[in-house]
Amino acid sequence: MFSNPSVWRLIPFLEASGGLQMAIDAWLLEQHSQGKHPPTLRFYTWKPATISLGYHQRSWPEFWQHLTWQGQPIELVRRPSGGRAVLHQGDLTYAVVTSGLPQRRLEAYQTLCKFLIEGWGQLGFELVYGSAGRGYIHNPNCFETATGADLILSDGSKLIGSAQLRRDNAILQHGSMRLNPDGELYQQVFGVNSVPSIVQRFNSVNSDSSDVKNLVINALVTAASECFNIDLQTQPLLNHEWQAIKANLPKFSVSSN
Repeated sequence: MFSNPSVWRLIPFLEASGGLQMAIDAWLLEQHSQGKHPPTLRFYTWKPATISLGYHQRSWPEFWQHLTWQGQPIELVRRPSGGRAVLHQGDLTYAVVTSGLPQRRLEAYQTLCKFLIEGWGQLGFELVYGSAGRGYIHNPNCFETATGADLILSDGSKLIGSAQLRRDNAILQHGSMRLNPDGELYQQVFGVNSVPSIVQRFNSVNSDSSDVKNLVINALVTAASECFNIDLQTQPLLNHEWQAIKANLPKFSVSSN
């Protein structure tokens, strides 16, 4: 059992397959909901490129299962959380697992999104909540709509799409922050003609995707510590934790439509 709710675990940045990333998030939520694990924050990217489907999403284009990018098949996985499809390429994902949040869904989102708004604000990007109605469920592309749980830039483009899963009093909230997506790949998957790149908006002329990723992570770690009044203690996943996580990998794969 963990004894101090003001001490959170910060899992170091991890690049891994989509199925493994989802298994980690689901395991963290399960352990926290059972009182076996502290609140947790982590950041990660997906390799190979992946399309993640919302837990309740039952239809998607058949050709998504045959896509490749840079010579590798694009993985198709199902998130433990809801929402629509997200293409994970050129993005950075955050995940928060905690408890004691408001029962109302949007209030819980807004409580957790404070650190995203604050951290990106420190980097010079003002974010506000989207306002799409229930019609968003008919659009398979998460980033083509912005609900009250999503964060958009001043020009109206969506920067962060988030989704939640609640287990009793515990919540997993994870979301994709679109940094430097490949426009041709988005066109191929979603038929989107223009995909903004936040990397190009950073002031440093030397900024590349890796530089921006590290800047964003550092800013958000600092913002989380301040917004939630917590002590973030860095600890990688341990061997016995990896074993438990990998045992659940199959449940997140998508093999057929």
